[in-house]
Amino acid sequence: MILLNDFGRQWAETKADVLGAVDQVGSSGWYVLGQSVKDFERHLAQWWGIEHAVGVANGLDGIEIALKALGCGAGDFVLTSPISAFATPLAILKLGATPVFVDCDEFGLIDLKESRRVLSARPEIRYFVPVHLYGHSLDMGELAALKKDFDLGMVEDCAQSIGASHLGLACGTVGQYAATSFYPTKNLGALGDGGAVLCRDGTYADKIRQLRDYGQTSKYKHDLLGYNSRLDELQAAILDGAFLPRLSQWTSRRREIAAAYLKGIDNPLIQLTGSPQGVQSVWHLFPVLLPAGRKPEAMAHFKAAGVAVGEHYPMALIEQKALESWQGKLGSDCAKSIEFCRRELSLPIHPYLSDDEVAEVIRVANGWS
Repeated sequence: MILLNDFGRQWAETKADVLGAVDQVGSSGWYVLGQSVKDFERHLAQWWGIEHAVGVANGLDGIEIALKALGCGAGDFVLTSPISAFATPLAILKLGATPVFVDCDEFGLIDLKESRRVLSARPEIRYFVPVHLYGHSLDMGELAALKKDFDLGMVEDCAQSIGASHLGLACGTVGQYAATSFYPTKNLGALGDGGAVLCRDGTYADKIRQLRDYGQTSKYKHDLLGYNSRLDELQAAILDGAFLPRLSQWTSRRREIAAAYLKGIDNPLIQLTGSPQGVQSVWHLFPVLLPAGRKPEAMAHFKAAGVAVGEHYPMALIEQKALESWQGKLGSDCAKSIEFCRRELSLPIHPYLSDDEVAEVIRVANGWS
């Protein structure tokens, strides 16, 4: 079976470095918020090209804590995408704020032109969580313009887009904060959960450090009601010693596979969405669109041929039962997002795919009718 993610192959390559990182932490005798977290935070920020990175327990916490640091809370409205992992709106709802969903464009990304229209019509919206989905960056210039024009508190959701850029500007660098995830399936995934908040301003970074650790300014001195959301030493050491040094290589391989798919898949029933103009994607996923109603057939075809495929995502967030009471808060009807989710299928694109496996995925895709 050609897998969506092959952690067995990853382990075979990284095992020695991972075990070395574990030994390093065990020998140190310091297991929470020690030197491994500090080192990883510094190296991640350097890799990203941003001044500060602060490790947290997971990507959900990263979004929530960043929004809280900006003052978002009960009664506030937050613009965001209807196509994303559930963590995106959940972070907003946990603060007592209300997500306002705006429809997607042809790539499944939040439509920034529609976002501008909604923000112009609804001045009560003070916060924005744009999602850089599928490994694509949004238009960074337009994000910066929206932030300035509407005086927005902005937390960029970069869980799927580490290393992506638009016209040379890295995602996560125009909002006051960016949040990312180290869930194992991410381009930079840990051997468990983890996340980080990134920013340019040192004062903003200090606020996240305080909030992630019970709101402490110093030991046993709590000035804020914070969280227990600390990236642990083991995961930080593994990320820093085994995985971050390989991220550029892994990203290059993802781009090679995407290029092969875009060149080789030639089936009128399979619509290749590609990436937006000016975007250097990191291809966290490779979404394609199928004719309405035919996704189950296609999934069965791939499975029978030994190719694992996924759905990212099978339904738009506004269709989730847990969000029924927020459906009246739509910025637009999200009809495009609903259709996109009905038609979307994700092909394997992890960096351990062999050339022969990539060719087989292409063959199977072209053989579906």
